[in-house]
Amino acid sequence: MERLAKYIARCGITSRRKAEDLIRDGDVRINGCLITELSTKVDPLHDAVKVNNKLIRKPCFKYVLFHKPKRVITTKSDSYGRKTVIDLLPKYLKDLHPVGRLDKDTTGLLLLTNDGELTYRLTHPRYGVPKTYNVHIRGDITLPHIERIRTGIRLEDGLTQPARVTTQRGKQHTTFLTIAIKEGRKRQIRRMIEILGYKVLTLQRTAVGSLQIGNLTEGEYRHLQEKEVLRLKRDCKMNGKS
Repeated sequence: MERLAKYIARCGITSRRKAEDLIRDGDVRINGCLITELSTKVDPLHDAVKVNNKLIRKPCFKYVLFHKPKRVITTKSDSYGRKTVIDLLPKYLKDLHPVGRLDKDTTGLLLLTNDGELTYRLTHPRYGVPKTYNVHIRGDITLPHIERIRTGIRLEDGLTQPARVTTQRGKQHTTFLTIAIKEGRKRQIRRMIEILGYKVLTLQRTAVGSLQIGNLTEGEYRHLQEKEVLRLKRDCKMNGKS
């Protein structure tokens, strides 16, 4: 037996948080009975679960590593007609959803999957999975500012969690930073740098947990190897279960 929202997420319908919204909104039935209690548990082997009157079953999960280019939106569709990451994938992968977001001017590692439970754990700060970024900024960053990134910076939505930072001096009064954070607020890296008074020249995500971008070029994708999926699951305390 497992909690209903978790089962819906494992079936790749949506994330666990959004599955809870579906339950609250009366869009879920078990064996024909309307369910609105989030604490409800389901037996995947014997119970028939329907979401919006469609029977759901655990699918064959897919995991794709994509190198997101600039000026591409991290969403499945866009009402303004802008190019999305899904537009750049073949038809058989268009049922996948992005794990977290990168703003349109940020490049780098984006994981796409239909595994709702893994998505939930990789994006929830409770599980503390680090996301690593390479940042090129204008200016020679000072040691006090580096220490502020390491200990936490107060943004309009609160104090950031401690981050890991390494630096390397660039040409013409620029600095290269490698920053690893364990949360994912909107445009967080950019806001942290800008509040310190520096301009971000380029921003690329290079890793999520143990998963690294490697030698993929912008716009390229590949399927994850089984060992990579297992390592990601261990990163977010799924104990390697499928």
